[in-house]
Amino acid sequence: MPPPIRVLISDDHRLFGEALEAILASEARIVVVGHARNGEEAVERALELEPDVILMDIAMPVVDGVEATKRIRKKLRSAAVLMLTGSNSRTDIARSREAGAAAYVTKDRIAAQLIDAILDVAPA
Repeated sequence: MPPPIRVLISDDHRLFGEALEAILASEARIVVVGHARNGEEAVERALELEPDVILMDIAMPVVDGVEATKRIRKKLRSAAVLMLTGSNSRTDIARSREAGAAAYVTKDRIAAQLIDAILDVAPA
């Protein structure tokens, strides 16, 4: 059996981050290695922990998720960023893709799509 996919959760809402972790706890192929509460911390934690997948909230304080994704992808090419947002805006989707996000999941679809999305974007 391959090692589990290492996931970093980056969301400024503590309870939402905990809910994500609870969803992921049901999947043996995934392990949460850390949390970040803003974009700047997400960059720091990503470089420190070297996760396989980063769940990135698009709207965060200090540095937003799009800018954090750009910074992470510049320094940590092996990590896939899965953008999470409440918005379904084409502009947000385009900005996320341009920043290097591998995929985009709206928060209303997380329960149904999160695990599959992580498995799809995780490096082989």
